[in-house]
Amino acid sequence: MNFSQNENQKMIAEMIRDFGKTNIQPKMMEWDESQEFPVEVFKKLGELGLMGILVPQEYGGSGFGYFEYVTAISEIAKICGSIGLSLAAHNSLCTGHILAFGNEEQKKKFLPKLASAEWIGAWGLTETGTGSDAGGMNTTAVKEGEYWVINGSKNFITHAISGNVAVVIVRTGEKGDSHGMSAFIIEKGTEGFSSGKKENKLGMRASETAELIFDNCKVHESQMLGKEGEGFIQSMKILDGGRISIAALSLGIAKGAMEASVKYSKEREQFGQPISKFQAIGFKLADMATEIEAAELLTFQAAYLKNEGKKVTKESAFAKYYASEVSVRTATEAVQIHGGYGYTKDFPVEKHYRDSKLCTIGEGTSEIQKLVIAREILK
Repeated sequence: MNFSQNENQKMIAEMIRDFGKTNIQPKMMEWDESQEFPVEVFKKLGELGLMGILVPQEYGGSGFGYFEYVTAISEIAKICGSIGLSLAAHNSLCTGHILAFGNEEQKKKFLPKLASAEWIGAWGLTETGTGSDAGGMNTTAVKEGEYWVINGSKNFITHAISGNVAVVIVRTGEKGDSHGMSAFIIEKGTEGFSSGKKENKLGMRASETAELIFDNCKVHESQMLGKEGEGFIQSMKILDGGRISIAALSLGIAKGAMEASVKYSKEREQFGQPISKFQAIGFKLADMATEIEAAELLTFQAAYLKNEGKKVTKESAFAKYYASEVSVRTATEAVQIHGGYGYTKDFPVEKHYRDSKLCTIGEGTSEIQKLVIAREILK
């Protein structure tokens, strides 16, 4: 496995650094304060080919693999976790689900619009009472002729308000049956399909999170992804890939926090010298660097296997679990290195600190990752 950056990765990293200076950094704290979801930024990312990174060129995408995908998310997350999270959710979840399980007609209809960011995508699995226990969902779809009538709600859904199309997983069979759920593509504006409460969050505040509500929402049977009863199984496979994106997101936030800490430690003087000269600070930076390196290797190992078309359940859980916890530890130490300034919004580590925590929760908590890993090694 060769993890040295290829030419595409170098190009993407440089492009994002330039893009971020002009289009993200000047307003990201304003978006964070107001919880504004900057749709225009994602339209521009679509023009750069970053909203359909994994989508084949025949469907309007960039046709890249997971190495390029990890690079794109981590580079954006170094600047702003919120933009990185929304990029990941759009690519891995909604777009990724249609790419993996859609029929040719569905792919041709939706993928070009998603890859160009003409449409923003949402993906709905989680409900108010069923977070980690997704199989216990209460949102149901009942067949009536050629249509399915959906009732219920989803929460903690990225782009629930601004999204133009959503892939949702609902119960079409018995509760708790892994083959009792199905996936549907639903366009915004469909009667009975609306968005609800927007969450007021600790971090990732510019990445929109809200409810999806279904009130006798009728969807045609042609909008089902795959076959009836396959929705939950599909979702678990999508989450395997999605966890690589959250590992990449975690990695980017950690790198951003560390880079800020190195810079600050060289500039901040105490007792007549830069604080980087003190062993206490040096040891913190050494721990950060070591853990980030390990997280990056785990992430690219999972990306390599995904590119090879191999099973990544265990490896993506390794990467997501470790990288997300490293992100939190690194951001915490970054605030400590900055001292009082790290607790203010004038320095970037305050935002990295708040943003990092979601990485240990979204797309399967750290505890769920441990369950997945344990199950895999005990087989």
